[in-house]
Amino acid sequence: MGKIKIKKKAQPNIDMTPMVDTFCVVLTFLMLTAQMRQPEPIDVFTPFSISETPVPDFNMMTFLLSEEGVFINFDNGPDTLLKYRPKTLVEMGNLYGIEFTEEQQREFEKYPSSIGVPIQNMAQFLSTQDAGIRKNLQTGIPIDSADNQLSMWILSARLVNPNAQAAIRGDAETHFSLVEQVLDILQDRNVNRFNLVTSLRSAAINLDEIQE
Repeated sequence: MGKIKIKKKAQPNIDMTPMVDTFCVVLTFLMLTAQMRQPEPIDVFTPFSISETPVPDFNMMTFLLSEEGVFINFDNGPDTLLKYRPKTLVEMGNLYGIEFTEEQQREFEKYPSSIGVPIQNMAQFLSTQDAGIRKNLQTGIPIDSADNQLSMWILSARLVNPNAQAAIRGDAETHFSLVEQVLDILQDRNVNRFNLVTSLRSAAINLDEIQE
């Protein structure tokens, strides 16, 4: 009697074309919508530390310090609908009698890096797209006693967002007198807790000391 031959089932054929097409569409979308990170107006080389405590992403006002001056940055809040950045600009304008247009407020909201422009020149800064003009206007936030605009920015930011915390990112070569002056301004505005932004340095471990 002959053996019964069982027909072998055909191997499943997986068509990868739809998945590849979907991947290409997603990749194209990301490439078209992504924006290049805007460099900071000044080069800052932060000092090293071994602390790994991350700085929060939201509810932060960041102060960039260098020999060229003081620059500021604010986040837009944990929800972009809160619009903390344009609201802070409007509050600052109210203190100095300056009215910013909706276009200028939107430009301030989406500006991706720190700003060091005196409030009197802010409207011109926000109205132009010329990189050269913007660079010339970035002279630092005035912090002298006659016109302490940094103090007013802190006041405006905390009026808009009472939960705003402070972070200081200073260049390693920044003179301590500038840092001390900024700390005094923060304390005058009752900001007694702040973060110091540093670069991470690997900690050397001495096994002999541990064993002892």
